[in-house]
Amino acid sequence: MKFAVFCLAALATTFGVFAVASSGHPVDLFQSGDPLMVCIWMATGFALASFVAGWVSGDYSWIDRLWSTLPVGFVWYYAARADFEWRSLLVAGLVTLWGARLTFNFARKGGYGKTEDYRWAYMRSVIPNPVLWQAFNLLFICAYQAGMFVLFTLPAFVLWEHRGRSFQWLDALAILLFLAFLAIETVADQQQWAFQERKRRGERGSGDLERGFLASGLFRFSRHPNFFGEMGIWWAVYLFSVSVTGAWFLNVGILGAVMLTLLFQGSTGLTEKLSKKKYPAYGEYQKRTSRLIPWFSKGMGEKAS
Repeated sequence: MKFAVFCLAALATTFGVFAVASSGHPVDLFQSGDPLMVCIWMATGFALASFVAGWVSGDYSWIDRLWSTLPVGFVWYYAARADFEWRSLLVAGLVTLWGARLTFNFARKGGYGKTEDYRWAYMRSVIPNPVLWQAFNLLFICAYQAGMFVLFTLPAFVLWEHRGRSFQWLDALAILLFLAFLAIETVADQQQWAFQERKRRGERGSGDLERGFLASGLFRFSRHPNFFGEMGIWWAVYLFSVSVTGAWFLNVGILGAVMLTLLFQGSTGLTEKLSKKKYPAYGEYQKRTSRLIPWFSKGMGEKAS
């Protein structure tokens, strides 16, 4: 219910942003303005609403709850502006699959309830000054992440700019890679969920349960296979923009994939720092297992329990 109220408030804020940006003609801006600018203004409205909601409620995960929904809205907006041209429609459909799966996984972990990302609680201890914390809330938690939504959906904007191009071999490769990375992320999240459920039920045993963290299944080959899958998904989406432009690097569609990859480097470092403090065996796991890219591993020397 709180998230629904937040979304209504965010939409009202976004409408206000549109009204200011369009000099009082928000509907005209939405219907005929530059699609990229429209998405930027939408992201601005949701970022402002997230900032205020975090400040008022003390829960700073409002923007986190938009990760699986707002980007889906962006790609469907680009598709609509492209008159649902086949490639734009295909990308919108694929991203919707990604969003639906991520929304389900986030919801079952209580993400739309009272659960705040544990990393924000840690960061508040690192930034105790309330003024500096709210600056961090505005600039990084809200503005930076909302900007990421715009950036990693840029390939859909490129498809709008170059609509009408014929099917290319890169389109087929992008589809296959997208589905492969989505499968990796899905399996990894399910394995992590099943393991955490066993811990919540108080099960005891050797191996993973004794250590306190998952090091079997896909996690035997990568410490963060779900992160690897997430990054790969958006690199696959980027390939669609290469298909229509023929440009691998002089292509704005690459910005989101690059920035998302860099973001995961930082967030993974923080996640592992906290895990190493919590679990004594995590340091050994780091030595034995690839950080992100799945690779051959010696494992932790025990069967999963």
